[in-house]
Amino acid sequence: MTADERSGPAGRAEVPAERSGPAGRAEVPAEAGAGAPPHEAATDPHGVAVPGRGGGGSRGWRPRRRTSRRRRLVRSALGLVVLVVVGVVAFYEIEANPLGGPGRAVVVTVTPGEAVGAVLDDLAARGVIGSALAFRLSDLVEGAPQVRPGRYLLHQNLSFGDVRARLAAGPDVFAVTVAPGESLREVANETGSFPGHSARSFLAAAASGSVRSALDPGDPSLEGLLGTGTYELLPGESDTRLLGQMVGRFDRQAAAAGLTPAAASRLGLTLPQVVTVASIVQKEAVIAKNMGPVARVIYNRLARGDALQMDTTVLYALGRDGGVVSGSDLRVQSPYNTYLHPGLPPGPIGVPSAAALRAALDPPPGDWLYFVVVQKDGTEAFVDTYAQQLANEHLAESRGIIP
Repeated sequence: MTADERSGPAGRAEVPAERSGPAGRAEVPAEAGAGAPPHEAATDPHGVAVPGRGGGGSRGWRPRRRTSRRRRLVRSALGLVVLVVVGVVAFYEIEANPLGGPGRAVVVTVTPGEAVGAVLDDLAARGVIGSALAFRLSDLVEGAPQVRPGRYLLHQNLSFGDVRARLAAGPDVFAVTVAPGESLREVANETGSFPGHSARSFLAAAASGSVRSALDPGDPSLEGLLGTGTYELLPGESDTRLLGQMVGRFDRQAAAAGLTPAAASRLGLTLPQVVTVASIVQKEAVIAKNMGPVARVIYNRLARGDALQMDTTVLYALGRDGGVVSGSDLRVQSPYNTYLHPGLPPGPIGVPSAAALRAALDPPPGDWLYFVVVQKDGTEAFVDTYAQQLANEHLAESRGIIP
């Protein structure tokens, strides 16, 4: 190389530009591994990165990666827990306070000794509550409900608070049973034994004329015109509504037994008179097989113009049900005393059953005028003459059936 090619201005030697650093200082090429970029790892002679031997940026890289992974796992776990808690709370709130108002009425019966869990399962099955499990969760705060045996009027889709309040109040649905032979006063006494009712109010409703039977629309007393069977007395139910159910059932029972104006006319009676005959049959017959013959005795005596002389009508006048009729009882002044007054009493003396109605409508043929119980199972003997009646009464006394 010539001197001109190697020398710069004023004959100074020049350093190649690519190797000159700031301020014109010459830079020395970096040795392998020395001054490596901050975030590059050192390598072994084969070019494989050696952990921990790189520059300042390579230290702690793996620990930061493990820490980041742990944090992500913790965050995921916490998120899952939060979702579960939110889901459980939402589920409970929806079940404890369901949307919409109460649904249709449901009568639930709790039997004596029934476990609370079984009661809750029944409530869930009948739609009163949505979930027995959710209700049990509320027991953790509220405690298990104390449930008394009986019948409860509830509704579907109730809140847990409403269910607890109604169960705590105790049973509120009661059964009123009208048995064959019962008088209106006896039914009133049973109805009046339940909360919100009294015998006096029941009798007043019966006498008010607000409820009438199709068989006897002119009689407001409703004596003998109540259908037999059991009725549900619901909370807040009025005596008038209950009487309407009872009278409606009797009308249907009487129609099913064949009581029609034409059937009554064939007997020479009105519809109310047939009911009166059936009510006497019900009380006098003791058992079903006696009913037809007792009805025949009544019709035979009516045909002769004789007094019926039925003890049960006297007992009705005295306000008693059963027992021995004394001599003084037979002198009681009442149109229901059939010893003093011939013909039928002014009305029924109790509720006749369907069997008694059928017996009154179609009694067997016979000339009987008297009868008396002669066997302990209630069997009665029917005869034509008074002498035969006295003989049967002595037989009954010897058997200890009548005093």
